[in-house]
Formats: sequence, C-alpha cells, structure tokens
Amino acid sequence: LEDCVCICENTFTRQEIIACESAILDALNFRLGIPSAHSFLVRYLKAGRASTKIVNLSYFILDSTLCSYKLQQYRPSQLAAAAVFIARKTVDKTPAWSPTLTKYARYWEEDILP
Repeated sequence: LEDCVCICENTFTRQEIIACESAILDALNFRLGIPSAHSFLVRYLKAGRASTKIVNLSYFILDSTLCSYKLQQYRPSQLAAAAVFIARKTVDKTPAWSPTLTKYARYWEEDILP
C-alpha cells in the first residue's frame, strides 16, 4: 500500500486509497475472478434448462478438455458451449443447439462445430 501512495506522489493518503479500493470491491460485489469455462457452462445450462443428465454430462465433457493441450487454444465460452452441445447431442435433445442457447452464448451451432 505504501508503494501506491508513493506512485501517486502522495496525491492520495493511505486512507483514501483504502476507501477507493473498498468502493471498487463493493461495486464489483467482490467478484475479482476471470470468467472461467465453468462459469459459462453454468450460464448455458441454466439458459437451456438442462436436465440432470445433460448437466452431469456437460461437466464431464468440460472437465475432459483440461486434459487436452490442443483444446486450450479455444475461449472458455467456446469450450463450455461445445460441452453443452455435445451433451445435448449425446442424449438426443432436439434441437442440439437451441435459439435460446444462441442468444445467451452468442454462438451459432456452426461456431461450435470443429
């Protein structure tokens, strides 16, 4: 914290910096993490009103992507969308990629396919 005061050339006091940090944390609801594939997956599963079977299969598929170095080139949102798509396709859910999922994921079925 003393470094921050020094960098600001004593424009702000230690207490002012702490107050500003507190205001920022409150505004962000203390959510400081980056969006992970898991957070996208939760969103897509809720949007698609997924069954327990699709939820479990989607988690399994998404977790499996961690074992493949090649798949790490894709965005977390793409991996989550692909996991949902594959799970829905596997259990013969029709359509495999719905307009609702397109709306929430912002991916068309063509964007997910390899």
